[in-house]
Amino acid sequence: MSTHRFTQLDVFTDTPLFGNPLAVVHDAGDLTEAQMRAFARWTHLSETTFLLPPTDSAADYRVRIFTPHRELPFAGHPTLGSCHAWLATGGTARAVDEVVQQCAAGLIRIRRDGARLAFAAPPCVRSGPLEAPLLARIVAALGLQPADVLDHQWVDNGPGWCAVRLASAEVVLALEPDWSALSDIKLGVVGPHTAGATAQFEVRALIGDGTGYEDPVTGSLNASLAQWLIASGAAPERYVAAQGARLNRGGRVFIECIDGQVWVAGHCADCIRGEVSL
Repeated sequence: MSTHRFTQLDVFTDTPLFGNPLAVVHDAGDLTEAQMRAFARWTHLSETTFLLPPTDSAADYRVRIFTPHRELPFAGHPTLGSCHAWLATGGTARAVDEVVQQCAAGLIRIRRDGARLAFAAPPCVRSGPLEAPLLARIVAALGLQPADVLDHQWVDNGPGWCAVRLASAEVVLALEPDWSALSDIKLGVVGPHTAGATAQFEVRALIGDGTGYEDPVTGSLNASLAQWLIASGAAPERYVAAQGARLNRGGRVFIECIDGQVWVAGHCADCIRGEVSL
């Protein structure tokens, strides 16, 4: 058994107990994969990460990302939260204004954006319209009519996301999904707020994994949604997305497209710092 520094924080918020929680274990190079999986099951958060020395000379640190059930090649809020925790405990990047994270999906660039951190959205591994049978399942699971879906797309940058665009944030927030009908689907739902609102879009991440659950604020989904919405002309190159309202975990995701690269930014709020014995 060894002792490791531990951080628990909330991502995509500057207020503790909002946004999306993350557990981070530092200096985890001596842990086995079995120990990592066991600790991720124990925290029972949507993701737990483990900071490791990089194996790529271009990276500043390496991270492994686990849900209670499996390892992920990439995820958004664990990327920002892990970087925040690494910097807060003395991590020093090679570049002044950019950190390079190594994960199973490759190298992820993270830049300082004022009080926020921003990651460069990775390319999608699957895109294009949803297949008709899948779309029909989604429409039924959300209690919608086919005409309610204004657009739909695969937006998979690793976790397996697909997405539908609805007419308004109000419609998005009113959804009561049939979790059994979603089964193995990982679905993003997005709709615009009215002019003058503090956010331009409302997002929900509905994950039909096991009994089904809703993710509070989802960086990977917002990254690929932004790529789709901006490219299709449905969103400007700079906007704010709100997520987590139905869970009372409201967070904000700041999107900016610079020279064709989408950046996904958010605040982080520390909640717990200490040690764990594993």
